[in-house]
Amino acid sequence: MSKSLDVSIMGREFRIACPAGEEQALLDAVNYLDKKMSEIFEAGKVIGTERIAIMAALNIAHELLSARKPSGFDIEAFKRRMSLMQANVEQTLAEQDK
Repeated sequence: MSKSLDVSIMGREFRIACPAGEEQALLDAVNYLDKKMSEIFEAGKVIGTERIAIMAALNIAHELLSARKPSGFDIEAFKRRMSLMQANVEQTLAEQDK
């Protein structure tokens, strides 16, 4: 059975479906996402909620992938690829704003 939780991310309210018993895990994820998005917003390099959400998603994906890789993982190469992806996303979003 699932239920809905009302959550706030960057001051915006959302109602999210959640399986029974997973409420705390969802709230932890919401808090983590809100923290990451707030950090990006406060840095002032990215403007717009959608862009901030994309950058937060990329950062979280990077953290996840880094944690899953064996110790032989080339983190510097991955950081360069992430930076390139970030630049591409920002360029694409900028073009859409025109």
